[in-house]
Amino acid sequence: MATTRLMPLHTGKGRTVGQAISAIIDYTENPQKTDGGRLITSWQCDSRIADAEFLFTKNQYIQKTGRVRGEDDVIAYHLRQSFVPGEITPEDANRLGCELAKRFTKGNHAYIVCTHIDKAHIHNHVIWNSTALSQTRKFRNFWGSSRAVRRLNDTICIENGYSIVENPKRHGKSYNKWLGDKKKPSHRERICAAIDDALAQKPDSFEALLELLRQAGYEVKGKKVPSLLGGEQKKSIRMDTLGDGYTPADLRAVIAGEKAHTPQKNAAAPVKPEKRSGNLLVDIQAKLRAGKGAGYARWATLFNLKQMAQTVAYLQDHELLDYAVLSEKAAVASAHFNELSARIKSAEKRMAEIAVLREHIVNYAKTRDTYVAYRKAGYSKKFLAEHESEITIHKGAKDYFDGLGFKKLPTIKALNTEYAELLAEKKAAYADYRKAREEMKELLTAKANIDRILELDKEHEEANERREKEAEQR
Repeated sequence: MATTRLMPLHTGKGRTVGQAISAIIDYTENPQKTDGGRLITSWQCDSRIADAEFLFTKNQYIQKTGRVRGEDDVIAYHLRQSFVPGEITPEDANRLGCELAKRFTKGNHAYIVCTHIDKAHIHNHVIWNSTALSQTRKFRNFWGSSRAVRRLNDTICIENGYSIVENPKRHGKSYNKWLGDKKKPSHRERICAAIDDALAQKPDSFEALLELLRQAGYEVKGKKVPSLLGGEQKKSIRMDTLGDGYTPADLRAVIAGEKAHTPQKNAAAPVKPEKRSGNLLVDIQAKLRAGKGAGYARWATLFNLKQMAQTVAYLQDHELLDYAVLSEKAAVASAHFNELSARIKSAEKRMAEIAVLREHIVNYAKTRDTYVAYRKAGYSKKFLAEHESEITIHKGAKDYFDGLGFKKLPTIKALNTEYAELLAEKKAAYADYRKAREEMKELLTAKANIDRILELDKEHEEANERREKEAEQR
């Protein structure tokens, strides 16, 4: 899930518009926060000279409309979009940030999306120019704009398979405080929700209810008073500790028709863990050599047993009990994922190139007359000071074209057509990409666990052979 906060930016005291824009863009584009600049995406501007381009657009707006605002003028808007730790990748976060910015501004404003990964929670900083690309109007913060951003953000999260904040409160908190206060459903609440789901299937006996819980991914221990272990639990939970309505006696009475069952209010969605390949096994001996004690060894031994049980269940469910077949499946899944990933990255790279090229072509044409006048003025310092943003943009565009070795510039229409085709290709590949990533992860984890077991068996056999040879030599 993601939270949002929309903030208008003003020049402040003692700063020019250019200085104010540069300050916020420099902060958001910090390479230490954006993986060396890899997680920066721009729309209708070049992130390297965005401050000059924003300023140029504002100067053009003043010239076209004659409207000038004072220090209270909004020079840009800063949108912060924060995600729950562990739910999203930096690349997907950046993509969702771009989608939010483009849909909220309707593509009428240049923007930069910078994804920061220096905190526990991945978050986006979106800066968009308050002046529209048409240079004839501005984005005005309207009544309820924060709520509109949140609703659009929720829509985008749902469309992309991410969770949202249910029943948000009007007066929010900082994201860190929100994370601290936000309580996940407890393991007992999740078990109760799973029991509610099982009872809805009308089991004819208590044993049938337990079987439904097993099918939902829970391990059932004990006979007289069963205990349940599943999901992210580290310890099993006795059913007689679940509270009124969920004890074995209560459930037997419900199944027999002697008592009505009332599901928990606002119960969490039932946990139905897939029979995944589990986590990677712990190398116990390596950990002991690193200084871990006997207590850790006992925990790791139990952990490994549980992971192997999950691995075996996964292999049985997917009919992968032949090691050669498992290896081949893992290799095919890895190749398929890498192919999809390369295709998406290639499309994204080309789309970014097109966006920058398109913007440079437009800016080059807009600033050509100013640069010609600057050249005719003998490269006058006074003229440069008066038209610094236009001249900087024109030079930047020319350097960009020279760097690409262009002899003839492509048309904007051709670039727009290519961009639309790449976007459609990328969207089509994303659904397969997520599925392929999960499949590859499960197969590689299962194979790694089996490899580890085979390695341990080999080490055990070699140790036995050494002991036999030592016994013979005696």
